[in-house]
Amino acid sequence: MFLSLRELVFARGRFTLMGVVIGLISILMVMLSGLSSGLVNDGVSGLKALPVTSFAFNEGTMKDNAFSRSSVDEGQVASWSKADGVENAEAMGVSIVNGTTQTGHQIDLTLFGVTPGGFLTPSATAALSDAAPGDVVLSETARDDGVAVGDTVTLDRSEVQLRVAGFTENQATFGHVDVAYIPLATWQYLAGGQTKPGAPTQQAIDARTDRLASVVAVRAADGATVDTAAADAAAHTMTMTKTDSFNASPGYQAETMTLTMIQVFLYAICALVVGAFFAVWTIQRSRELAVMRAIGAPARFLLGDALAQAAIVLVLFTAIGVAAGLGLGAIMPSAMPFSLEVGPVATATVLTIVLGLIGAAVSVLRVTRVSPLSALGGSR
Repeated sequence: MFLSLRELVFARGRFTLMGVVIGLISILMVMLSGLSSGLVNDGVSGLKALPVTSFAFNEGTMKDNAFSRSSVDEGQVASWSKADGVENAEAMGVSIVNGTTQTGHQIDLTLFGVTPGGFLTPSATAALSDAAPGDVVLSETARDDGVAVGDTVTLDRSEVQLRVAGFTENQATFGHVDVAYIPLATWQYLAGGQTKPGAPTQQAIDARTDRLASVVAVRAADGATVDTAAADAAAHTMTMTKTDSFNASPGYQAETMTLTMIQVFLYAICALVVGAFFAVWTIQRSRELAVMRAIGAPARFLLGDALAQAAIVLVLFTAIGVAAGLGLGAIMPSAMPFSLEVGPVATATVLTIVLGLIGAAVSVLRVTRVSPLSALGGSR
């Protein structure tokens, strides 16, 4: 360790340049982690907030954008309610609409039709009620668009008017669009296409002919295992876990795969850059290493010394890069889907250090093969 520290001080210019590169890679890792988490939250935070274990889609529904393709009836919901191990099963409607606030501001909304008082009802500043079919509860992020409690949102084409009754406690978005929770009966009224301009009335809701929903939201009992294959066969549905259902959100899979590939390439670049640096550094030190071998230094000592240098540089400059990345993340504009979470940032930090060490280890393995005679110009 003493030798590695002396060399770090002696060649501080070279190691600093190497550290700057590692720091820049670390900053990119933190920023990509924030973008990944932000895009996930912006795409599926509404689904993540739901207290469900799985969703049952209509049998044969394509998995891509399955929420907008699927259609289930009351019989399928009832079938799931009777399945062993199921605590709750409720119909849920999902659709994306465009609207305009009373101030003329255009907004996009994902309508989540839920049963008022049911287990899907969100924690919000106001409760949904069948007695107020025109009330909606919006994601708290809708406040950024200037929407306030009591405002009226007029849906495009149908010109149905919905009143903002409250906001959720946390972000609730789907497909990068704010979620609007409405009573399931109102959602069915809107989906049926027999709407009239203005606020929906109870009479119009009761006269609706469409009683379908998009999916069956299922919550398993604590500690219970649901036989989804048997339940699907009985209800003629196909089930996805809540996590798997994220891929049914518009653009989710493509976005996450793209960012994951970028991160993989950055990890590989980190390992290659660190490995290349220590390979060159080891070659330049070949005579010194040969002398140490000649005076009895074991190969494992030299290998440990080289890895200690790599570890010091990686840990120090990765920490600096992560700190800089966190600082940059704190000043990101609110309009950008960016969210710094401990788990992803910690994972990126550990992987940067570990893969860098692996790259260094591979490159300095030549230390164990240094021949004192050949390195000093001697003959065999």
